[in-house]
Order: sequence, then C-alpha cells, then structure tokens
Amino acid sequence: MVVSISVILLLLVLAVVFLRNGALKLSHAVVCILLGFCLASSSMAPTIHNGITATADIVSSLKP
Repeated sequence: MVVSISVILLLLVLAVVFLRNGALKLSHAVVCILLGFCLASSSMAPTIHNGITATADIVSSLKP
C-alpha cells in the first residue's frame, strides 16, 4: 500500500506541474490517465466516487 500511495502522489504532483505549465501534451495526458487508474484502484476510490456523486446531485438539483 505504501508503494501505491507514493506512486499516486508522484503522479498527482506531475499532473499539477503539467497543468500549471499550460501545455498539456500527449505525455502529460498519459500521466493524467495513469493517475486516474491509480486513484481508481486505491482505497480513496469510494470517497472520491461519493464526493463526485454528491456534487453531481447538487448541480442537478439547481434550477436556473
């Protein structure tokens, strides 16, 4: 578990650096995809899923 958390943190830092750079290239997109796969297989996945679901519910209940 320690190795996967360190890989997730490394990929997260790389994704943030790439996004701040302003030029998202193919290699940057691959890092973001790998970050997504690592997050999906981590123990944080249910928390992330619940947060996204709650946000989607709030946004869908808003009336313009």
